[in-house]
Amino acid sequence: MLDLRQLSVLRAVARTGSLAGASRSLHLSQPTVAHHLAGLESHLGTPLVERTSRGTVLTDLGQLFLDHADVAVDRLELAVAEVRALARHGVATLRIGTFPTAGAWVLPRAVASMQRQTGVRVELLEAEPPTLLARLAAGELHAALVYFATEEPRVLAPDLVSVPLFDDRFLVVLPESHPAVGHDPVPLEMLAGDGWILSQQVDEPSDRMLVAAAAAVGFEPRAVLRTDDYDVMFGFVAAGVGVALASDMALVPRDGLVIRRLGGPTLSRSVEFVTFRRGSPPAVAVLLQALREEADQRHQPASASAS
Repeated sequence: MLDLRQLSVLRAVARTGSLAGASRSLHLSQPTVAHHLAGLESHLGTPLVERTSRGTVLTDLGQLFLDHADVAVDRLELAVAEVRALARHGVATLRIGTFPTAGAWVLPRAVASMQRQTGVRVELLEAEPPTLLARLAAGELHAALVYFATEEPRVLAPDLVSVPLFDDRFLVVLPESHPAVGHDPVPLEMLAGDGWILSQQVDEPSDRMLVAAAAAVGFEPRAVLRTDDYDVMFGFVAAGVGVALASDMALVPRDGLVIRRLGGPTLSRSVEFVTFRRGSPPAVAVLLQALREEADQRHQPASASAS
């Protein structure tokens, strides 16, 4: 019957072009490699390799067999990795939720680090925090990255727990021709006559904070556009259509924009990792540690005087 070692030898011969190269790559003696290759050829009843002036190459039948064997070996290796991940880390696939900005900024390298350590696969769901928390409470996710307005209470299902990672402050984004560009910080009342680009989410935390701060200085922000796409927001600000709040994580240099701090209390949101109080697979703790390390390394607020 077929032996997985025989398939590995054939793959190594095809890859290295010689029995000697195969023996080195597999850390086997050359006689052992020759023995496994001969056993496979005997089982199939046909030569699978031939020696030429260019080295050892597969015959047409050898290549045909390898094409099929590669699929089988890859599936076996995947099965081994998944079983080991499940045995060691409690899950073969970790289902993680994230909001878009964190999904681009802090999550990718943390996931890659977790996978290097555990071999656990990841499935990601991108959505806004209310949707993520609902999916998590329903057991459809193992954990989620969400945000809350910094001063607001956390409303979570009883079996969930939230771990703060970092505060993400909001800055005001202005067109470079705006009269407030010369101020740093910018008094919020200077922007009372401007149109504002707000979120599509009616109850979005940054909009709630802006409305409360504006009310404290005597005005209500006038929405000229609602979007959750930062590229759209920045484009309209640069064109002079309105002004906007944007988080540190979302800010990137762009022609036509000026970034300033707002006067008064700092507006910020808390980025947090939410998972189950008990029963989470061990891989969740590995991901949380990787997120903490990534946040510590990368969370350096954007320059408040950038332009």
